[in-house]
Amino acid sequence: MIDETTSGVFTIAVTPFQPDGAIDWDSVDSMVDFYIEKGATGLTILGMMGEAGKLTAQESVAVVQRVVARSTVPIVVGVSAPGFAAIKTLSDASTEVGAAGVMVAPPSSLRTDDQIIGYYRNVAEVLGATPFVLQDFPLATNVIMSTSVILKIVEDCPTCVMLKHEDWPGLEKITDLRAASDVGARRISILCGNGGMYLHEEMLRGADGAMTGFGYPEMMAQVIEANKSDETHARDIFDAYMLMVRYEAQPGMGLAIRKYTLAQRGAIAHDTLRKPGASLTPAARGEIDTLAARQAMKLKDLGF
Repeated sequence: MIDETTSGVFTIAVTPFQPDGAIDWDSVDSMVDFYIEKGATGLTILGMMGEAGKLTAQESVAVVQRVVARSTVPIVVGVSAPGFAAIKTLSDASTEVGAAGVMVAPPSSLRTDDQIIGYYRNVAEVLGATPFVLQDFPLATNVIMSTSVILKIVEDCPTCVMLKHEDWPGLEKITDLRAASDVGARRISILCGNGGMYLHEEMLRGADGAMTGFGYPEMMAQVIEANKSDETHARDIFDAYMLMVRYEAQPGMGLAIRKYTLAQRGAIAHDTLRKPGASLTPAARGEIDTLAARQAMKLKDLGF
């Protein structure tokens, strides 16, 4: 199970599809192997970038079963849904087959601090003993969670063991949460998202690692490892990937770019997004190929 001490790289996994939109089960297996080979210490599936909203309930459970069976690292399952019944159903099915925990984002209808805190009290009650990740991603959910709100949720919900930090800008929030734990608040794990765009700074602020996706997931593992002994080297590695991170961060196109890269690298067989989804033009594919070549040269100079 995940807990307050969990650290490392929990790669946000894509969901591979065949060209006709059916789930590509062989690519699920190869993708899991690829992520672990590239340094993932855990995987997060059925998140927003896993096209979870395009899967049926039966498909979601089948994906969880397949990934958990294949993986040698802990699995966190995104179970966000409009209602608590759906959250509980998928959570129970996931933990039954061995998932390490679940992740829950707030519904966009929440507006006040009291509503947010009350929602997560209900989440904790519904999930029972299952540890959960609080996803703080206001750019996607339109729900603003202040540091004080997160601390209150952590205080009220002992099974909230991790924050997926995706506020943007949000570096001060990490600092404030760590300062609060230094003076008595319960310390929880903080893993960061946003495609790794701020990973180096987030680690320096006290994050425990990354929970995000990127076409080159080894970047997260390399930066985190280098940060342990050589901050300058960590910055050099981070800089080498930054042009691709920036390109993949394009709103509405990021997943198509990521899947194209993963297909080019052999992690999955096809770069298909299940409809509705974006597609890449030949010009965009050419830009990605150019960036990949330049990135490879920079990494070679760094010894990779």
